[in-house]
Amino acid sequence: MHSDHNNIDDNGYESNRMSDEGSPMLMSPWNQSSPGSTTSPEDGLIGSMVREEGHVYSLAATRGLLYTGSDSKNIHVWKNMKLFTTFKSNSGLVKAVIISGDKIFTGHQDGKVRVWKSNSKDPRIHKRIGTFPTLFDILKSSMKSKNYVEVKRHHTTLWIKHCDAVSCLAIDEEEGLLYTGSWDKTFKVWKISNSKCLESVKAHNDAVNCIVSSSDGLIITGSAEGSVKVWKREGRGKNMKHRYMQTLLDQECAVNALVVSKSGSIVYCGSSDGVVNFWEELSHGGVIKGHKLAVLCVAVGGNLVFSGSADKTICVWRRVGSIHTCLSVLTGHVGPVKCVAVEKDVESSDKWVVYSGSLDKSVKVWRVSE
Repeated sequence: MHSDHNNIDDNGYESNRMSDEGSPMLMSPWNQSSPGSTTSPEDGLIGSMVREEGHVYSLAATRGLLYTGSDSKNIHVWKNMKLFTTFKSNSGLVKAVIISGDKIFTGHQDGKVRVWKSNSKDPRIHKRIGTFPTLFDILKSSMKSKNYVEVKRHHTTLWIKHCDAVSCLAIDEEEGLLYTGSWDKTFKVWKISNSKCLESVKAHNDAVNCIVSSSDGLIITGSAEGSVKVWKREGRGKNMKHRYMQTLLDQECAVNALVVSKSGSIVYCGSSDGVVNFWEELSHGGVIKGHKLAVLCVAVGGNLVFSGSADKTICVWRRVGSIHTCLSVLTGHVGPVKCVAVEKDVESSDKWVVYSGSLDKSVKVWRVSE
């Protein structure tokens, strides 16, 4: 546990010290009320969870549960800002977490995806129910030489295997597909029901950092090379192919994060120059500037957009048409904000609960109203 947080209980939860001098709540821009300010006092930092187990690289929220992946082998599950349970993967470093129905998918440094399910009788117990690719498929495909592709000079691997870290995950619920993006410059398409790899696409000339699945079978990928590309899914089953459609962005600066609005019509992209670009119906809508350093993550809730940055802050933007105005800046992390997730606040219809994971080894929880 951190020794420099004087208000942390056994669960690693930092209580909100409203009365303390210099509490993060009082110092935060949320509390600098101006005449006509609509920020209600309960907006801002709700709490902070600290686990002395390494940087928080990934998180996903569902129905009041928060799953966090770090550079330890543990995946932590939090409920009401207390540690609810932990399950262990033997492969270290969880780079990506995504939830679909009752399944949790985790992407790992070793190039594999692991699938978990919580026990219906005791939701604290999580069991690993699968790995992509399956051992069976690896053995089966290794029998035929045509299944090997060259990845580096004189080095071949099976096309169904990622030969570097899985950095990002996306799901197409309707089609039952999982998309995995990797530092090996490809993205792969998997049928969730049978764990089969349907296709591997050489997408970029550098690491794939982010991938999102949008409406109408569109897949959007972002890369360390500085590009954002759009792919269109055509055909089904064995005949499925993802065809390159267009490049939305081509710049020097690495692309670190992508998110699509719920309607699927707006795409946001965060990059290492500290800028968020956005597109409406795949045509460039403009740039949003609010960070001094790289934007590492983006999330959308209703008309709000959240961008987390290496400058340790999260900017909250409100979209009206194509105009984005900065509502506030969430401050409190002491390391880069690596991942952010948003859930509707169950207690209030116009509020959102925002989770942010940082390289300061903490996850913070914020309440933000539209």
